[in-house]
Amino acid sequence: MADVDEQEPDYRFTLANERTFLAWIRTALALIAGGVAVVQLVPAFSVPGVRHGLGVLLTSAGGVLAVLAVRRWQRVQTAIRRNTDMPRSPMPWLLAGVIVVVAVLVVVVLFVQP
Repeated sequence: MADVDEQEPDYRFTLANERTFLAWIRTALALIAGGVAVVQLVPAFSVPGVRHGLGVLLTSAGGVLAVLAVRRWQRVQTAIRRNTDMPRSPMPWLLAGVIVVVAVLVVVVLFVQP
């Protein structure tokens, strides 16, 4: 990558970017904790494997979100240093999609329960 004119940004922008990064990391940790909780604390459903499937889905979503959070932080920091437009992020849509899928799965399983 060629050298691009980068400047040291106002520290307030850097700190705001870090706070946003930490918020995404907290969300990732909550998804991972939710995955562990589903497997360890929720009673078994009448449909075999659903509890572990939900746990794997939540935990995987948390891991992917953590990786995406780092990438987003880097992209925003670069944009701040170069004084360019902020990059768009699919993260809110992806997270909302995962939550909708989990919610639908849970509702379906609850209706199937005897």
